[in-house]
Amino acid sequence: MTGAAQRLAPVLAELLGAELPIRLRGWDGVEAGPPGAPTLVLRNRRALRHLIWRPDELGLARAYVSGDLEVDPERDLYDVLTAVARLAERTEAATLRPRLADVFGPQGRRLLGTAVRVGAIGPRPPLPPEEARRLKGSRHSLGRDRTAISHHYDVGNDFYRLVLGPSMVYSCAYWTPEADTLELAQEAKLDLVCRKLGLRPGMRMLDVGCGWGSLLMHAARHYGVVGTGITLSAEQARGARQRIAEAGLSDQLTIRLQDYREVADGPYQAISSVGMAEHVGTEQYRRYAGLLYGLLTPGGRLLNHQIARRPSTPGERYRTSPFITAYVFPDGDLSPIGQTVSLLEQAGFEIRDVESLREHYARTLRAWVGNLESDWARATQLTSVGRARVWRLYMAASALAFEENRIGVNQVLAVRTTADGDSGLPGTRDEWLAPARAQGPELTDSPEEERGTAREPA
Repeated sequence: MTGAAQRLAPVLAELLGAELPIRLRGWDGVEAGPPGAPTLVLRNRRALRHLIWRPDELGLARAYVSGDLEVDPERDLYDVLTAVARLAERTEAATLRPRLADVFGPQGRRLLGTAVRVGAIGPRPPLPPEEARRLKGSRHSLGRDRTAISHHYDVGNDFYRLVLGPSMVYSCAYWTPEADTLELAQEAKLDLVCRKLGLRPGMRMLDVGCGWGSLLMHAARHYGVVGTGITLSAEQARGARQRIAEAGLSDQLTIRLQDYREVADGPYQAISSVGMAEHVGTEQYRRYAGLLYGLLTPGGRLLNHQIARRPSTPGERYRTSPFITAYVFPDGDLSPIGQTVSLLEQAGFEIRDVESLREHYARTLRAWVGNLESDWARATQLTSVGRARVWRLYMAASALAFEENRIGVNQVLAVRTTADGDSGLPGTRDEWLAPARAQGPELTDSPEEERGTAREPA
């Protein structure tokens, strides 16, 4: 008897106009496709119904998140994602949906006949509960942004601690020969930001999108700043306040549940925005840059750390990933680095330094995936199986995107110069990257770390 995968493989190859780079294994155990290729496992007919109702990457994601589609556990997830990405590049197919002219032709009849024979025709499967529902209100209004941020960040601080490790830093680490573990590399990144900002004891610092407070804690302990962090995530704010109190830094640091558009207590001498500007939106970015410029004292510095997409070709429409929009970052938006620099300059900033950390983020994401996979059972207990599958898929796919230069990440150091044009920076990069630290204890977050017995991230 012909298996489901054997029926599907030739029809999909014809539809895509290219040989499948993956093997398919049906719910009956029969496989089809190139020998030795990475294998996708269709665990039941619902996997196909997800694709019939949404024949693109979102349909694939729904099938995977719901557990109806699986990656062969004997094969590496990165191999499967690479094969799928190569297929998309080769066929230029963002969707598996045939053209209307093909639906009523021989190809359409074969596709429909195969779908009927394997039982793919039926009601749309329920959407996974981890999928973001349609957001209300105008795009990037204060209320809608709070809802979007909550979808991503308010999934449990313990879950994020498992994935990120004790540092609780949710942005790329800075891997150096000396910083060759995730925790050391994250501390190196925090220190790099502090050095670029030229922090000194007593300086007022604002951290926009402060996460769980790690950067502020590092800046307070090692550079003596007085800092304020803002976030739209209630879980992050709660976790950051708890960590700051336990570290004895409550007299130096304040965390507010607040939008950047609501900050009105400037001026600050330094502003950091690390992994937050991706949520701002292209239509709001000029306002974002202008507000941060206005919050800085003359001579103050901004460190903007932001993921960037490749620039579009003339006439090309920018398309956000439907999977990322639905499951990871609702209303998220990436811009090319040139556009970001231009808008910061238009706000009045002088750009003093741009550093790409693309390869650093790829390595960081692989470390996070390793943390998740090494403690999978607990991760699913802390959130849900579907949520853990979302994070595994998006982090692994993002690692490949950084490695292959489909996206990048950059630190932009910008200055609000004085009225006479003084930037306040020393004459060479080596000089302004090496300010003296204030004395303070090392950044730790648990008694085990202080005793040197904390578990090393995978």
